[in-house]
Amino acid sequence: MDPSSRAGQAPGDPTPYQVAQRSGQEALRRTLLDAASRLLLAEGPGALTMRRVAGAVGCSTTVLYTMFGGKEGLADALYREGFERLRRRLEAVAGDDPLGRLAALGHAYRANALAERAYYGVMFQQAIPGFRPSAASLAAAGASLEVLARAVRAAMDAGALRPGDPQPVAEVLWAAVHGVVSLELAGHFPDPATGADRYRSLASAAILPFRSD
Repeated sequence: MDPSSRAGQAPGDPTPYQVAQRSGQEALRRTLLDAASRLLLAEGPGALTMRRVAGAVGCSTTVLYTMFGGKEGLADALYREGFERLRRRLEAVAGDDPLGRLAALGHAYRANALAERAYYGVMFQQAIPGFRPSAASLAAAGASLEVLARAVRAAMDAGALRPGDPQPVAEVLWAAVHGVVSLELAGHFPDPATGADRYRSLASAAILPFRSD
């Protein structure tokens, strides 16, 4: 176990593993994945070992092997968790104005990327060299895009966008917002306010060719 990975914890305090264990299996899973994501973000893929993750939460490596099967399973779980978090954040976006909801989905995408940088790296930036997601995890990724496709369909049905197949429109909008988010995460837009303004401009421009007015 690596005590230095739990800096700030007082002697006798329950470990993150113990706290999560009391909350149930899903809480434990999230705790382990968050610990792995923090190591990945702070130190790179070389730090993503079962021993380091176990040390970060105060459990045995047996717990990780039981839950994830090994490093490849851990990487796959990180990928899937990243898309599940994105899907939940997008599904939380509401609103009666169809174009306003599309804009809000774009902002939710950016907010998720900024809040979940390590997961975003696994999802889109090959943060774990050689990793290939499983079929189930690829399906989870597709479910996230489906939220946007449904919003595009609703905008078409409301007459705010020209009628047609919502899928390619959703893919264009996704590509646009994803591109500017990736540039921001790479440090090209270091001023958050400027990045947000640039993001709004890009999102508005991307949807313009599909509007019905």
